[in-house]
Amino acid sequence: MERRRMEAALLVLFLGHLVTALEVPLDLPQPPTITHQSPKDYIIDPRENIIIHCEAKGKPHPSFSWTRNGTHFDVDNDPNVSMKAHSGTLVVDISREKVENYEGVYQCTARNKHGTAVSNNIVVRQSRSPLWSKEKIKPIVVQEGVSLVLPCRPPAGLPPPIIFWMDNNFQRLPQSRRVSQSLNGDLYFSNVRREDSRSDYICYARFPHTQTIQQKQPINVRVLNQAPVDERRPTFLIPSGSSSSKMVLRGHVLEMECIAEGLPTPEISWTKVSGDLPARRTSFLHYNKTLRIVNVSESDAGDYRCTAKNQLGAVHHTIHVSVKAAPYWISGPPRNLVLAPRENGVLTCRASGTPKPSITWSMNGIPIENSPKDVSRKVEDDTIIFTEVQTGSSAVYQCNISNDYGYLLSNAFVNVLSEPPRVLTPANKVYQVIKNHQALIDCASFGSPIPKITWFKGSRSISLDGDPYITHDNGTLEIHVAQAQNSGKYTCVARNSLGIYENHVHLEVKEPTRILKQPEYKVVQRGRSVVFECKVKHDPSLIPTMTWLKDDGELPDDERLIVDSDSLTITEVTENDAGVYTCIMNTTLDHDSASAELTVVERPDPPTDLELTDQKKRSVQLTWTPGDEHNSLIQKFLIQYEDSLHHRGHWHNLTEVPGTRTTAHLKLSPYVHYTFRVLALNAMGFSRPSFPSRMYKTDPAAPDENPTGVEGFGTEHNNLVISWKPLSGFQANGPGLHYKVMWRQKALDSEWTTVTVANNSKFVVLGTPTFVPYELKVQAVNNHGDGPEPKIAEGYSGEDLPIAAPENVQAIIVNSTLAEVHWDPVPLHLIRGHLKGYKVYYWRKHSLHKHNPDHMEKDILTFSGNHTRGMLPGLHPFSLYSFNVRVYNGKGEGPPSPTQQFKMPEGVPGPPSSLLVSNPNLDSLTLEWGPPHDRNGHITGYTLKYQPVNNSNELGPVEEVALAANETSITLPTLKYSTRYKFYLNAKTVTGPGPAITQEVVPIMDEGNTQTSHPIAWSPPRRPPHKASPFGNVSYAVGEDGALISWEYWGPEKNVYVEYIVKNSEGEEEWQKELVNGSQNFMLKGLKEGLSYRVRLVAKGHQDQPLHCSEELLVTVPAVASRQVDIATQGWFIGLMCAIALLILILLIICFIQRNKGGKYPVKEKEDAHTDPEFQPMKDDDCTFVEYSDNEDHKPLKGSRTPSNGTVKRDDSDDSLVDYGEGGDGQFNEDGSFIGQYSGKSASRDTAEGHESSEAPSPINAMNSLNSFV
Repeated sequence: MERRRMEAALLVLFLGHLVTALEVPLDLPQPPTITHQSPKDYIIDPRENIIIHCEAKGKPHPSFSWTRNGTHFDVDNDPNVSMKAHSGTLVVDISREKVENYEGVYQCTARNKHGTAVSNNIVVRQSRSPLWSKEKIKPIVVQEGVSLVLPCRPPAGLPPPIIFWMDNNFQRLPQSRRVSQSLNGDLYFSNVRREDSRSDYICYARFPHTQTIQQKQPINVRVLNQAPVDERRPTFLIPSGSSSSKMVLRGHVLEMECIAEGLPTPEISWTKVSGDLPARRTSFLHYNKTLRIVNVSESDAGDYRCTAKNQLGAVHHTIHVSVKAAPYWISGPPRNLVLAPRENGVLTCRASGTPKPSITWSMNGIPIENSPKDVSRKVEDDTIIFTEVQTGSSAVYQCNISNDYGYLLSNAFVNVLSEPPRVLTPANKVYQVIKNHQALIDCASFGSPIPKITWFKGSRSISLDGDPYITHDNGTLEIHVAQAQNSGKYTCVARNSLGIYENHVHLEVKEPTRILKQPEYKVVQRGRSVVFECKVKHDPSLIPTMTWLKDDGELPDDERLIVDSDSLTITEVTENDAGVYTCIMNTTLDHDSASAELTVVERPDPPTDLELTDQKKRSVQLTWTPGDEHNSLIQKFLIQYEDSLHHRGHWHNLTEVPGTRTTAHLKLSPYVHYTFRVLALNAMGFSRPSFPSRMYKTDPAAPDENPTGVEGFGTEHNNLVISWKPLSGFQANGPGLHYKVMWRQKALDSEWTTVTVANNSKFVVLGTPTFVPYELKVQAVNNHGDGPEPKIAEGYSGEDLPIAAPENVQAIIVNSTLAEVHWDPVPLHLIRGHLKGYKVYYWRKHSLHKHNPDHMEKDILTFSGNHTRGMLPGLHPFSLYSFNVRVYNGKGEGPPSPTQQFKMPEGVPGPPSSLLVSNPNLDSLTLEWGPPHDRNGHITGYTLKYQPVNNSNELGPVEEVALAANETSITLPTLKYSTRYKFYLNAKTVTGPGPAITQEVVPIMDEGNTQTSHPIAWSPPRRPPHKASPFGNVSYAVGEDGALISWEYWGPEKNVYVEYIVKNSEGEEEWQKELVNGSQNFMLKGLKEGLSYRVRLVAKGHQDQPLHCSEELLVTVPAVASRQVDIATQGWFIGLMCAIALLILILLIICFIQRNKGGKYPVKEKEDAHTDPEFQPMKDDDCTFVEYSDNEDHKPLKGSRTPSNGTVKRDDSDDSLVDYGEGGDGQFNEDGSFIGQYSGKSASRDTAEGHESSEAPSPINAMNSLNSFV
């Protein structure tokens, strides 16, 4: 027997590889298959028609019949029952019949010529919701502390009702560890309390099928507290005893409960004796009194222990759980077989259960043992083996598995067919898949014998077999990780012994959808706006859809929420907007999502429930309840008070406490009517103040403190003013505040003089000696006593003017601009006041040069404190000064010391006052100058330096000439022809050379007079200001590189600047500054030609604040002439002009000949009548130095002649040859040739005259036109 079972098992394993369940197309012959039926246990609503479902398919379409309670149910003979067309579904009309008449067990049969299928046994029962039996419930009276059970006992319904307890207002009764509902609906009290007394304990039963609720009569409970009940250890109310047992079916829900009574209320805990509780399937309900395990399996069998425990002890109960199982499939129900003639196959019906179920087989609804014999069929327990089946042996087989707890019934047909292959997947179907995801391409096929599936891609050269392709048994082609190169056309070929069939499909691999910028966590204050960004990348061929969720639900319908293509904006945020926001980007193939949380914060709500406790004379305890912190932790609480006695309406800060505390111990002052309030602070700011506390009044007392700021000083030489800062009403500690003012001379150690002063802030003592030290005290007093002993302060009576001058005054010369004054200090008793310092008065009498007038304007330097010397900066060299010294106090200055004098030594001189050029020639010139305005001593000589400058502004070698002090001019005979020179001239004293004045010229020829270049602007040095300034000898000289500022400085500050600004500039324009630390001169570059500048020197301190300023200089920058070499002095140009002049002369001769033939030239007549006496020829060797300029309109050519004033003198005639030319300098040489200015109109010519015409063409115009062409 055992060997037969082994052989059968091997055969089943072998045949299992040969056959696969197939879906037979409905156009092919096939036995019936039931597709839909009503549940086995079918509970119906008695108010509606009964519908019992039975649907089936087959070819030909099956017919239907029913049995009821095991016998045939004749549908046609019952007028209340009808069957739906093309269906086996029954519809029972209950309008004319009671529902009870149609309760029973129904079974549907579907048959055609190929077989018969049957449904499950369908038990039809109506839902029942019976009323509670009427009963009179007596009031329940119990002693406080005992246990109590209120029974519910609902009527039996189908299905069982849902139980809950409520009051008369339909509000659920509160439950807790002490009071809870059991699984059967009773209400258990572990111990009762007085608040449990009520008359409306009502049990309700809700019947879900009929949606009706039944109500039990209210129960009245009255709890007495006549005699207290002793505390007791727990005991179980349910279950009873120390152990119990429970059976549960596999897959169902296991619920066990333990309810205990005791005082105090016991706590319940659960453990599994033989193992651990299944954490994922276990939950605890009803305050741990119920243990619930879902989807029970055999492993959940065992012993479970519940423990009830309070302070007095513990009690245990063990529940033994056994698990049974209705039959269940091990590998699923048997599958349909489609076999070709002479093929083999197997039907397997493998199930399990506890206890082990029994298996029976039927064919076409008839037990298989009663069916016709078939040699190709063999039954082996849960398996039927088919060998070499024949055409016509198609049938439906039923497998029935049952035990005590249920049954399984399954239909499976065997269909014997001969059919060539066909592919059921639609042709040219397009499959779309996301890159890097799995791709499954279907090739659903049918054929008998079963077709073999082969896949090809593209040209079908090689079948798809192996990585990355997998072909499943059902023909599906799998690509585990799809890539872009997997896109394309695929062909599946199905073939069996009867034929071949192929189908084409297409695969498109798309780029994945990805969120590039996810929304971020936001914290925003209420009332503001917030934006969540969600930027996405997706395949362009897919249409995306953006969806936003809040807390996994739809967004609220609120116009404040604005959804854009890649963002969500919430305006005017409220607290209800807080939550988790998720953006989901969906396409037809995939999606991506990202979430971010929004936290809405706001200033905290004000604290509430202010309460004053622990009240004492000088302290009180304040407690409060914090308000809502609005998602931002409270950092601290600020406690304020109002003193309605002294300062009503004004709140003052008293103290602060951390945000974790809700109480504060407050120290108080006497005689104050306190009202308190509290403010909470979080990151958003302070809350509104709380409502004020009740008023708390403290009793008056003597002052705790005395006035502060006690001082003594005199306003007159014979008084003493004692002042102090009075106490506030808050500090007075009681009514009647006044002060005891006490004083005495410090040196005499005399008795204190005391006066009582009303609530004031000063007291004047008269008749005191001048400037005497006093000891002072001020004590606060009120009606309840004196304040503490006051501290002693010191002061002085009034001051008077000093009566002595400093002695041993002398001056020491430091250098030519700096002197130091020394003196002996004045004795303190002669100062008669607080020593403030010394003042030095000094003034310049005159310079030591002859014929210099006296300067009587005085300067004052103040030296604060007890100094005995001081520096006098900014003095003029080579000058006579007078000075004296005075001491001063708070009252004023004392008498001066005897006036003394000192002489300042020689210093370096200023620049020469002028530098002019005269008698210029081709290779020589004469320089003339004036002595410096500020000689600062005896001039010992001059130094002249000069050097050539080429066209690129490069300086050549320097020549130096020493000149005597009495010289004021020099002729330089050996200069280079047409070369620009730069000259530097400075004066010297015995101290050294002073700053130089500069000049630039070019030696060239000029007609009529000698011209120098524009003189380089220069300013004589300014004299030092009369005020105490550390700057002296400030001067400037303007050259080609800019303005050279020179000075002397003897101040201590390190930061020295040259500052400058355009004269007459707008008030908003700032001074430009250049740092010149450690230097005595600085070149200001970049100044604009033709503008005047205000220039000053500034010394600044550590805070970059100006401490000293020099007197301002006015620096004018002239429009410097161009440095280009005059083209008119070049030989090649002169030769070219001579050739042009010769050509013009020939043209003029021809014109004159033609003119003489036709009459006298009218212009010639005028010129004969008005000959200019200054218009005379000039010698060829007449040369001059002319101004070097960019303006070629003023450049005379070599050999040309002009009047001495540089212009052509005109008579009243407008017809002169000059007026006819474009330039006004055209002349005839002695040889008759014409030499004129090369280009440009005469500067003196009027514009209107330039448009006048004459009777004949002008030869001058003809010449100039030719020049312009050249």
